[in-house]
Amino acid sequence: MISVLFVCLGNICRSPMAEAVMRSKISQRGLSDKISVDSAGTGDWHIGKTPHEGTRKLLDDFRISYEGMRARQVESRDFSHFDYIVAMDDSNASNLRKVPGGEEAEIVKLMDLLPNEKLREVPDPYFTGNFEEVYRLIDTGCDVLLDRIVKEKL
Repeated sequence: MISVLFVCLGNICRSPMAEAVMRSKISQRGLSDKISVDSAGTGDWHIGKTPHEGTRKLLDDFRISYEGMRARQVESRDFSHFDYIVAMDDSNASNLRKVPGGEEAEIVKLMDLLPNEKLREVPDPYFTGNFEEVYRLIDTGCDVLLDRIVKEKL
């Protein structure tokens, strides 16, 4: 089973959106038995909370399930468990490398998968309020990542 972990700051906006979008795409391609997805935050202040209302509303609009999703913090064991660790921005990539085990992990930024985009980081809608822009970037990034996984690992 190939596993993917999406990481943002609090695990209530960007990374759960990416988790839900990627799960939906995996299911649509009939790959749910081959690829698993999770999300986590580098910070601990939202542990146990459901995704942000802006993320939930947007996912509802696209009929993408986020059922059962609760915020959690990245743990050392994540680095040995996940095949792909995808950070939403430079700060989270840097924070991941400070977690024991993270200094050696291969971490990719979602925007590195989208070289034609002007933005180099997925903006945090917790601060910007622009969940639609984040969804667009995540939706496209998940397509690219899923194609990469299928080509490299399946």
